[in-house]
Parts: sequence; C-alpha cells; structure tokens
Amino acid sequence: MTTPSEREQLHAIRDRIDALDEQIQALIAERARCAQQIAALKQAAGDTSDFYRPEREAQILRRVIQRNQGPLSDEDITRLFREIMSTCLALEQPLRIAFLGPEGTFTQAAAIKHFGQWLKTVPLRAIDEVFREVEAGSADYGVVPVENSTEGVVNHTLDMFLQSALKICGEVELRIHHHLIGCMGDISDIRRVYSHQQSLAQCRRWLDLHLPDAERIAVSSNGEAARLARDETGAAAVAGQCAADIYQLPIIIANIEDEPNNTTRFLVIGARTAAPSGRDKTAVLVSTHNRPGALYRLLEPIARHGLSMTRIESRPSRRGMWDYVFFIDLEGHKDDRPVAKALAELEQEASLFKVLGSYPQEVL
Repeated sequence: MTTPSEREQLHAIRDRIDALDEQIQALIAERARCAQQIAALKQAAGDTSDFYRPEREAQILRRVIQRNQGPLSDEDITRLFREIMSTCLALEQPLRIAFLGPEGTFTQAAAIKHFGQWLKTVPLRAIDEVFREVEAGSADYGVVPVENSTEGVVNHTLDMFLQSALKICGEVELRIHHHLIGCMGDISDIRRVYSHQQSLAQCRRWLDLHLPDAERIAVSSNGEAARLARDETGAAAVAGQCAADIYQLPIIIANIEDEPNNTTRFLVIGARTAAPSGRDKTAVLVSTHNRPGALYRLLEPIARHGLSMTRIESRPSRRGMWDYVFFIDLEGHKDDRPVAKALAELEQEASLFKVLGSYPQEVL
C-alpha cells in the first residue's frame, strides 16, 4: 500500500515521463524531416543511388555506444537507434533486401538486425538467386550466410564470389538460438523433426539424448521446417524465434543448441563498396601458382605492413585440377595506406586477384 507521499512521487515521475515522451517524439520528427530534406537534395541533384550509407550508419552507432551511460545496455540502445535510422531511411527510399528464404530463416533475422524493421524483404530459395536479384537491380542489397562458429563456412556463398561482380558492404553476426517448436503438448508425441541440415548438426547431441527415435529430416530452411511442423501431425521443427512467430508455433523447449556460443556470420552484398568508416574490414580473393613457398610469398606483404588477417579459407578454383583460391579477410579499408600498399604487392604476386569489398566492422 503506497503512502500519500509515495503516490505524489509516482505522479511527479510519470509527469516527467510524459514530458520526456513529448520531447523525444518532437526530436524524432525533426530527425525524420532532416532525412526528407536529404532525400530532396539528392533527388534534385539526380543522385538516387546511395540513400543507404553503411559507413555513415556504423559511425552513428559507434557514437551512440560511446555516449551510452546506461541504464540501457549498449545492445539495447543500439537497437533503438537502428530502428530510428531505419524508419527515417524509409522516408527517403525504402530498401529492398533479398535474403535466403523462405520467411522465418535466421538470414531474415540477420537482415532485420542490420537494416531494421522498415525494409521490404524478398525471400529467395537459394544463395545464387540472392546474388542474381541484387545483380539485376531488383534488390538494393542481399544478405547471405557465410560461416557458422561450429559448422564452418558456407561454401556456396564463397563460390558465388568467383563469378559475381557484387561487393561485400556489411557483415552481421547473429547469436543462434535453436528451439524445438511444434503443435504437440508433449515431447513423446514427436515422430519427425524437420530442420536445415546445419541446424540439425548444431543440435545433434541434444536430439540424440532427448529424441533418439524421432526421424530427422533435413529440408531447405528452418522456415520450411516450421511450415511442415505446423501442417503435419507428429512433426516438430528445430528453428528460431522468427520462424516460430511467423508460423505461429509454440516453443516446446527453448535453446537446444549444443554450443552455448553458437553464432552465424552473414554478409551484406551490393553493387558498391562502402567508404571508410574508421573501423573496417577488407575481403580479397586470391590465387597463386602451385610452387614451393607460394602461399608464404602471397601472405608476406600482409604481415610486413602490420595488418591483421582475421580469416583465410581455401576453395577449389574450378579452373583446373587441384587449383585453389583463397578468401582472406583483413582489418582496415582498401583505401587505408597500409592496406593499399599490401594489396598492391599481393596483386603482383597472385595469379588471380580480386577485392571483394571493404565494409564497416559490425558495431553490435
């Protein structure tokens, strides 16, 4: 039971909240009008190609984190500002984002995490279709998976860069929580479990322990798995929260992934590379002649110029038997002086050389 003094304090705090809400709403409206003015200036100049600036967005979010003094976490305050930016950008030009579908996949969740809710999503059946949609200009950007912390690289995504002119202009890291979802009330009623093959692999130990007799059926995506679980008696799916929400399936058991830090990295692909943001990565594709010390000579300029190599993967080049290409991620932007020097020397040594893009490191 609150006292009169406490009720008076509550009333005063709520009045303060109401006043703050008015100020916040007015400031958001002013920000939105600024976005409209930017759109009008660009359209008047005939420049309608770069409403979305990934380096600008990354710089804004980094400043948001630097200013944050709580009580909201960096992740929470970043999410709020990303949605404000997404809403304002939609006033300029709503983005059309292609992703590996159908709806309810982790790739869709990654697209929303990166671009916010205010976008037009285009679910496609395969990674190569995402590339083609962006190449044709039917989508502004695409989002595709590239690697998982437990299951490794997505080879199809890497292979597409061998033939595509698209650039990497962003990255998204998504903490992957797998849930067992379905319409049944008891786990003993489950006869079949649908999921993408990687999700089944990431939950293998849990499924072995709790559902050893249930048939495991790999399908094209977790969204498709959720649809099948919704429509079939005795079927459940391993999928994320997004799929559960879209297909209106209750979560039977949450967080069944074997590895607690299970994370998938996604790439944002587009026609243009991003400008320097101050904290960037550069991805290159290279190949070298098959001779002793060739890989050492290829990588030596990277070390000599003091660059950090964050990833290297090899894939068959498709140019000949036992011929390989290497995908290398470096810290820094291709226009940064040390990176530019190292890349120039690397190009001289390589038999195949291609800059796949420079892009801001993910903020959160």
